[in-house]
Amino acid sequence: MEYNKWVADLEVGDEIEGFYILKTAQIKTSNSGKPFLAAAMADRSGAIDAKCWDYGGPLGAQDEGTVVKLRGAVSEYRGTLQLIISRIRPVQADDRYSLGDLVPAAPIDAEAGWRELLEMAEGIRDQDYRAVCQKVLEQNGERFRMLPGGKSMHHSFLSGLLMHTLYMARTADYLAGLYADVVDRDLLLAGTILHDVAKCREFVTSPLGLVTEYSVPGELLGHLVMGAQAVADAARELGVPEEKSLLLQHMLLSHHGDPEFGAAVRPMCAEAELLSMIDLIDSRMEIYKETMEETAVGRFSKRVLALDKKIYRHK
Repeated sequence: MEYNKWVADLEVGDEIEGFYILKTAQIKTSNSGKPFLAAAMADRSGAIDAKCWDYGGPLGAQDEGTVVKLRGAVSEYRGTLQLIISRIRPVQADDRYSLGDLVPAAPIDAEAGWRELLEMAEGIRDQDYRAVCQKVLEQNGERFRMLPGGKSMHHSFLSGLLMHTLYMARTADYLAGLYADVVDRDLLLAGTILHDVAKCREFVTSPLGLVTEYSVPGELLGHLVMGAQAVADAARELGVPEEKSLLLQHMLLSHHGDPEFGAAVRPMCAEAELLSMIDLIDSRMEIYKETMEETAVGRFSKRVLALDKKIYRHK
């Protein structure tokens, strides 16, 4: 029995006990009619799918993002490691564990990354786009720096939103130079930096800082609409010309590319089109990275919902 073994180091046959984060949790019913817990357990090194058979609670979806103590054994299912839990409970007041070992964080220096993003905003030459960008960032700064980029799909670790935005902004800056005769760099960069800023209002986070659910405004409006509202409010307060405000709002409303994927409208200018592609590139590359970390070399992953396919991890 190994105690608090890193998820990234788990191998078939390992028997473990210790403290982990209940990343996702659902009580389901087996073919035999018995309840079981379908979950993902995590520490800062990664995550692993888990099952606890003949289990109907008390732990469930309401406990996602909290720390639990468990005992279990690692097996393999369809080429992917799976943890079969034999015992699991919420943490108790006298339990001793280190949060620093459990909470996954972006593999970047968050403070340096935040400074770089602010410098990129400062480098927007158009004073109107720059002013809106800086004002909205200032309104969301502390939460923006620490917030995960999502609940489970990609960048779902502390400072994931910052990492995602920073990588996208770097890409946008490069592509704006490559397509300078088509793209307004200032509009593209401002839209990129702000594209997900309303996730600060969309997500509800646990005491650990991980996303547990969507807020009421997040469910009813979503971060695209709320982001456009924040841009409109800032632009109005700053006296920004209406067309610039509309263009920047359009960037946020259309950055998912197509209504099928959650966009409020389809991209209708070159900058909006490019932003949607940059967002897709960065999110999919992170999904590939996270999936490959859980897939053995020379094997196919399980079907990845966000990609609608399996992927192959080559040498």
